Amino acid sequence: MTAERKLPACPVETTLLMISDKWKVLILRDLLNGTMRFSELRRSIGSISQKVLTANLRQMERDGLVHREVYPEVPPRVEYSLTDTGRTLRTVIDAMKDWGTWYKAEQAAEQAA
Repeated sequence: MTAERKLPACPVETTLLMISDKWKVLILRDLLNGTMRFSELRRSIGSISQKVLTANLRQMERDGLVHREVYPEVPPRVEYSLTDTGRTLRTVIDAMKDWGTWYKAEQAAEQAA
């Protein structure tokens, strides 16, 4: 993480600071399944622009969540994976998935009633 950034006193606010962007959560979701190339991530996420994906990956790399590996090949190959710190967010992402599944089921039940 960058030395200039002062973390909030509240742990929940700190977590939100690290992953609150919609794209960061989707990047985490996809990288929890393993290493991916930039084009694979972009395809998997969907409607994200190249510029926005690049900016988010760079920030996540600075924050210590993502590792970027550049291979000295022609054409260059770059792969992204989660760091050990990034992988600790699995429980957070899993909880979000579980809650989203529950909420969607609740909404469907209300609409069916």
